[in-house]
Amino acid sequence: MPHALFHNKNSRLWKTATHTVKVRLPPPLVAQRRKTSSHDLLLCNRNATRQIQHNKMSERRIHEPKRPMSSKAERSQGGKSVRRPASVPSKKPSTIDLLAKEEEYKRINAELEAKTAELVRQAEQVMSDQNEVLSKPISFHLDVDIEDEEDFKNVNMLKSSVRKPTAKVMTKKRVTSKSNSQNRPPGNQRKAQTTKVSAVEDVAVHEDFVDFSLDRTIRNIEGKLDDGDTHDNLMEDIMPSVGDEMGSDAQIRFLKAKLCVMQEEFNRLSYECNKKDDANSSLSTNIKEVEEDRARLQKTTNIQQTQIEKHRALAEESNRKGDGLQQQVTALQKEIEGLKRAQKQAATNHSAIEVRLNRALEEVERSKTQLTKIKQMSKDTADQEHKKIETLKAENKKLEKQKAELIAGFKKQLKLIDILKRQKMHFEAAKMLSFTEEEFMKALDWGKS
Repeated sequence: MPHALFHNKNSRLWKTATHTVKVRLPPPLVAQRRKTSSHDLLLCNRNATRQIQHNKMSERRIHEPKRPMSSKAERSQGGKSVRRPASVPSKKPSTIDLLAKEEEYKRINAELEAKTAELVRQAEQVMSDQNEVLSKPISFHLDVDIEDEEDFKNVNMLKSSVRKPTAKVMTKKRVTSKSNSQNRPPGNQRKAQTTKVSAVEDVAVHEDFVDFSLDRTIRNIEGKLDDGDTHDNLMEDIMPSVGDEMGSDAQIRFLKAKLCVMQEEFNRLSYECNKKDDANSSLSTNIKEVEEDRARLQKTTNIQQTQIEKHRALAEESNRKGDGLQQQVTALQKEIEGLKRAQKQAATNHSAIEVRLNRALEEVERSKTQLTKIKQMSKDTADQEHKKIETLKAENKKLEKQKAELIAGFKKQLKLIDILKRQKMHFEAAKMLSFTEEEFMKALDWGKS
């Protein structure tokens, strides 16, 4: 089967009998992609080292003693100044330190979570880019350092120059075969068919030269020489049947012209063959370079994988530390809430005690004033009270007599009440037992109905 040369807009494809090589254009894109992937890996390494250093610095900051923050002034209740005794303790600095530590732990925990998330995202992005680079075939990474425009022009010129002589040979062979078939007897029809076959074989030979397989053309010529009708076919290929009518000078000129054309074609095809050999050698070197790059990238990916695992372990450790710090923060929050509640209760108790003290002081002052007044009035009222006592004693005797009389009357009334209660009970029993004959008959009638 003859070889051919195909051309696409985005790629070049040369097919030969032994192998097929596909080259993507333009070549700088692959190198740029390699540079970007290596640059991403370097950036990931730098970010990881910076993250580790920042984690160490944050741990040092955590273990360092913190300065207490300034607390706000306590607000006065109701806008009035309240007097407090010296026995009430002021706000302890330990609570202020706990609040400052809590805020610092929250801030550090948020920073650590954000940085770990960013580090994991960068590592996943680098791994995905590396997997994309490694998943594509080697032929995608081949780049050819050949001037593209000149190569395309040379290839198109070769295709046009090769296809034109083949078409000419075909037309010449067809014309000569038709003229010979008209002039020759039927016995020569077989010979005309062989000339057509030889013309087709000539076309195949030219296409083989396009694919730069000189060995195949030589083998085809040797095969033709080994056939039975080779001499006649070769004579017809070299000199057409019309050449018998030409003179010797015309035949010599025709053969010289044909020889010059074939020599030019041979030189051009040998030049192209050498050029393609150089291209194949450059492609093989590029393949070796790509394989070396692939091995190097594989090593770098393995190193990056180990680094990513280390970073994941560090991230897990930081998460564990963050969880421990979070637990400490929750415990401190609970302690702070308890202290706040105790402080509120102490403040409320203190305010209540102060109010009670103020009220007690006011009452003491009032009682003192009243005592003075009572002492002054007691002297004046002593005589009056003595007189009143005597009158009260007389009235008391009268009241005792009246009391004895009332008790006797009350006892008599109780006896009358008992008698009336008994009579009432007898009347109620009589009412309950008083059934007339008519009611009894009515009851019997109701029972029958």
